[in-house]
Amino acid sequence: MDAQIPSLVVIVGETASGKSDLAMRLAEQLDGELVCADSWTVYKDFDIGTAKPSKLERAKIPHHLLDVADAHGGFSAAVFQELAQPAINAIAARGRLPIMVGGTGLYVDSVLYQYSFLEQADPAERERLNNMTLNEVLAEANIKGLDTSMVDTRNKRRVIRLIENEGQLPTKKALRPNTLILGIRVPREELEARITKRVDAMLEAGLEFEVQRLADEYGWGAEPMKGVGYAQWREYFEGSQTLTETRAKIIKATLDLAKRQRTWFKRNKSIHWLGTPVKWTYVVDTVTTFLDTKHSD
Repeated sequence: MDAQIPSLVVIVGETASGKSDLAMRLAEQLDGELVCADSWTVYKDFDIGTAKPSKLERAKIPHHLLDVADAHGGFSAAVFQELAQPAINAIAARGRLPIMVGGTGLYVDSVLYQYSFLEQADPAERERLNNMTLNEVLAEANIKGLDTSMVDTRNKRRVIRLIENEGQLPTKKALRPNTLILGIRVPREELEARITKRVDAMLEAGLEFEVQRLADEYGWGAEPMKGVGYAQWREYFEGSQTLTETRAKIIKATLDLAKRQRTWFKRNKSIHWLGTPVKWTYVVDTVTTFLDTKHSD
């Protein structure tokens, strides 16, 4: 059975850790294609604030699961899983190496552990909960006696799903066979410097104008407008916040995101961690040894 499951290399880590660059380099070296496991780069039009790969990068190496969602329609880990599995199989069928890269832990794990997602909620109930504030949703979860320790309580959508499913969480299986997971671990001070540099590069690339255009087109209530790099602009455009304050908010929100990502991936004992600077020869040796072992089985 394992022989029928394609070999998969996975690269995870915090935002701005360098995982995308490493994945690109590996794909070039080993004739690979990338499957992007990111809950924001799935959205069309949201480019600068999501640090989406450039057109040049996409021309050089095929990237899958970018620009597959509309801002009005939303997206989910269940949909990601539905799209990622056939993408991985198709890449392998072409004789190329599937490399999944991203920092959205739930998306990554939905593929690695074959999550069985719960049924979609009643639309009327979803609308009722969506109209509540995060604090009101949390209060309802507490009144119902639901355990919120396993969800991100800053993410209203996750708490709503917990209420809708009456505290049940998706079930998962053992780690997918024929899978190598690499993680990049960056010292916190270095990561903060990288994040600051990235935010400044986004501002230079025209993030302010991108956000203004997207807010006009989709409104602040659209799901991707709640993401890091977008939500922090609202007060700026309403005139109650300076550009300097906006920049500081984006940096802080990105650092908070990195902390949540670090916590998520830390729980996974199957990740082979890489320090920085990443030793390229070690990575190539590790991946080629993994592939050689699988092919000789």
